[in-house]
Amino acid sequence: MTVIEGLEQSERAYDQLVEVNQLLTDAVLNAFLFSWQWWLGIILFILPWVLWILYRDKKNTGRLLLGGFITIILALSIDLIAISYGLWSYPMKFVPISPLLFLPYHFALAPVGVMFALQIKPNSHPIVKGVIFAAVGAFVGMNLFDALDFYNPKGWPTFYDFFIFLFLFLVAHLFSKIDSYHEKSDRS
Repeated sequence: MTVIEGLEQSERAYDQLVEVNQLLTDAVLNAFLFSWQWWLGIILFILPWVLWILYRDKKNTGRLLLGGFITIILALSIDLIAISYGLWSYPMKFVPISPLLFLPYHFALAPVGVMFALQIKPNSHPIVKGVIFAAVGAFVGMNLFDALDFYNPKGWPTFYDFFIFLFLFLVAHLFSKIDSYHEKSDRS
């Protein structure tokens, strides 16, 4: 295949993505919009952030937000790769602009869950906290989302989700411990 043929194939694939997005938009507007599942997804998108704003450790907001943003980036990256290979999918859509992703998970549940886990018992061993967070996320959260048709594992073992959640937590923990938040006081 030449570069020109590759570009043409890429454009055909793009056209198919536009068609897929149109099908998903139709599903959102004509099947999902204002259903109880849609309302639950909206609540799961907003409520975690409201709770975090109310109950966050205000003196460590910056550190926690960095951990949350890292979680968003990593969760989106992992999901985009896995979805591209058909390992799992998110059949329920809440907005027609996200053909592949489950926005309440990526932008609310995962980052806020990690931020709360980071602030609870901050002196506990991060691996112990990570294992607890991963177990709840994988064995409770993902199985619940599967039962609600928010998530289709397509044969993907929940045990693998455990390691993804553990990875998300431990990386967020590392970033939340960066010491450059404080200005060095030994400068003259």
